[in-house]
Amino acid sequence: MVEQGNSVSTESDSRIVSDSEAKGIVKRLPPKLAAYISLARADRPIGVWLLFWPGAAAVALAGGLLSHWFLLPAFFIGAFVMRSAGCVYNDIVDRDLDKKVARTRNRPLASGFISVKAACLLIAFLCLIGLGCLAFFNPIARFTAIASLALVAAYPFMKRISWWPQAWLGLVFSWAALVGSVAIWDRFEWPGIFLYGGCIFWVIGFDTVYAIQDIEDDALAGIKSSARALKSHLRLGVSLFFVLAVLGWGAAIWFTRPQPLALLTLLPVVLHFIWQMTTLDINDGQNALMRFRSNRQIGFLLFLACATIGMANNFSVY
Repeated sequence: MVEQGNSVSTESDSRIVSDSEAKGIVKRLPPKLAAYISLARADRPIGVWLLFWPGAAAVALAGGLLSHWFLLPAFFIGAFVMRSAGCVYNDIVDRDLDKKVARTRNRPLASGFISVKAACLLIAFLCLIGLGCLAFFNPIARFTAIASLALVAAYPFMKRISWWPQAWLGLVFSWAALVGSVAIWDRFEWPGIFLYGGCIFWVIGFDTVYAIQDIEDDALAGIKSSARALKSHLRLGVSLFFVLAVLGWGAAIWFTRPQPLALLTLLPVVLHFIWQMTTLDINDGQNALMRFRSNRQIGFLLFLACATIGMANNFSVY
């Protein structure tokens, strides 16, 4: 439940786990340090993986795993710091909305435990590290990466003006696919564009699943989301997004290696999507959270498919 005036439902609170709750090693750290880690989501790496895999898949599909192996750690470090910076920025913009949602009202900025000024300094520090990672990329890839900042800056406002903020997040979280492809090819090629398109639909799908947790609170707080927009058609809608994701990835593979057998590399991805949709309980937030987290496996399977095709092109002539 969300706050209604000055009253709060303690019965509801007992069933809700705040996403800023300290666990494991973080729980043993000094409160201030633990709060900064929570603010940057450094204790929740799922977002890092979901941001990393599109870039890694693009490098693999372009055949750069051996010649440009150093881009993978650069992508991972960049994904870590820029995802953290994005989360801090998002919390600055959303701190008033976060106070109205049970899962987010104890976040460091929403609760006032960390000041906005301190959060801005943390963003600056993280962005400096991210800029350092760009030293490993060619000029066009650097420019492409920097261009994404405009999308990142606009994202927190999308839930205020659109029922589909997940679509904008798809543009942001998939951007690494474009960066990775131009880092190898030095130009935009159709495989990279189709890979990016597929990743956009993938992000819309898995973030809609994530939003299931907050449907009731979002409705009370007036926050828009694709999960609320789809209503009773949520499972069908997410399934459609995943189908479009596979079609985009299939086109990327086909334009790289136009052989029917090459498309079979996506079979594990398809099977995983089928498992997600057949076991998803749209009335169970915990079930939805687990299905959302399983998308790190989707990213890894996509990477393996792209690596198979990229390596095959490197060592064969067809």
